[in-house]
Amino acid sequence: QVQLEESGGGLVQPGGSLRLSCAASTNIFSRYKMRWYRQAPGKERELVADISPGGSASYANSVKGRFTISRDNAKKMVYLQMNSLKPEDTAVYYCNIMGTNFWGQGTQVTVSS
Repeated sequence: QVQLEESGGGLVQPGGSLRLSCAASTNIFSRYKMRWYRQAPGKERELVADISPGGSASYANSVKGRFTISRDNAKKMVYLQMNSLKPEDTAVYYCNIMGTNFWGQGTQVTVSS
């Protein structure tokens, strides 16, 4: 059974930073593209960023230049560094193995003064 566990969310003021982490239990981790999604209240889940096994990353326009996705294949971890946070970044953030239905429980990020 594949498990993904997100952590690192919290309450932060606008302009602040957070680093999210996602730990994967599966040995297939290093072969798959990993994704971060987010879902705000009343909205659909949206793709925030993804990263290939080799480290090539892509981002949603709304976070480009502010967020950085990275991964450590040896540790089976994927990270999302979020800088210059805005209230509209408030959401539950999830990691996902691309092409699978494996999801973590999510971690809440709230950006508010």
